[in-house]
Amino acid sequence: MDTTQERTEEQNLPYSVFAKACPSRATLEHITGRWGGLTLCALHEGSLRFNELRRRVDGVSEKMLSQTLHALERDGLVHREAQPTNPPRVDYELTPLGHGVAERMMGLVDFMESRMDDVLAARTRYDETRGGL
Repeated sequence: MDTTQERTEEQNLPYSVFAKACPSRATLEHITGRWGGLTLCALHEGSLRFNELRRRVDGVSEKMLSQTLHALERDGLVHREAQPTNPPRVDYELTPLGHGVAERMMGLVDFMESRMDDVLAARTRYDETRGGL
């Protein structure tokens, strides 16, 4: 199948992350991947430079943060603003679409942080009955 035919078929699909060929699946992976959600939540607080963002998302490598930002920018969730200064300054911020996603992610983060005692108790019970990991 040529690229034009693939694009046409992709555009005619109903959007469903459960459909293998649906373009929404890749975007969902960018958002829910290891670094995508954390990056969106960090930018929810406001515009950040690359190194500020890297410090905020503790543990992410430069390479992975760069790849994550490129994917989120391509999906229209993050805006990259390069300032013509010396040295160059690059700021990242959420787009309106990115704000909508980050709001929902923050709800999940808040919920999980508030329920970690329950999660840790469940892990302990599981480990005790299954002999640990």
